[in-house]
Amino acid sequence: MGIINFIKEAGEKLFGAAAAPAQAAETAAAPAANLAELNQKAGDAIAAYIRAQGLDADNLGVTYDGVSHTVTVTGNAADQATKEKILVAAGNVQNVDKVDDQMTVTNPAPEAQHHTVVAGDNLWKIAEKYYGSGAKNDVIFQANTPMLKSPDKIYPGQVLVIPPLQ
Repeated sequence: MGIINFIKEAGEKLFGAAAAPAQAAETAAAPAANLAELNQKAGDAIAAYIRAQGLDADNLGVTYDGVSHTVTVTGNAADQATKEKILVAAGNVQNVDKVDDQMTVTNPAPEAQHHTVVAGDNLWKIAEKYYGSGAKNDVIFQANTPMLKSPDKIYPGQVLVIPPLQ
């Protein structure tokens, strides 16, 4: 549990390319009732995106605060890997700066690390950094599936799950 930092300019465009900056501007100037509605819509869109990735947890709850650009995720995941994927899916969305992890896990395991992709990164280099061997890049790929469709499709600003080696 805790806060995971993301880069709000990077990630999935759930609100459309033109709507994301407009929504941020509306959020800043919106009256309280409208702000609550915008936050609810954003939270619902992020929850739908998580589920579209084939991820779920018992009593999964996703809320968004447009002022702080923070997503809070609650619920009980079956295992640590599912929890990590849910949190990273929630955070790798444009206009999300932080994810507040309030989830629990039925079968706890050691927590993963997180890596923010920079220009020039690839999974081989990242695996060398964390595991001492680029050949273990598939461990990182599998930990980030289904969000990653291909090992070559990472982008600067994306946050990846780096699981402990078994």
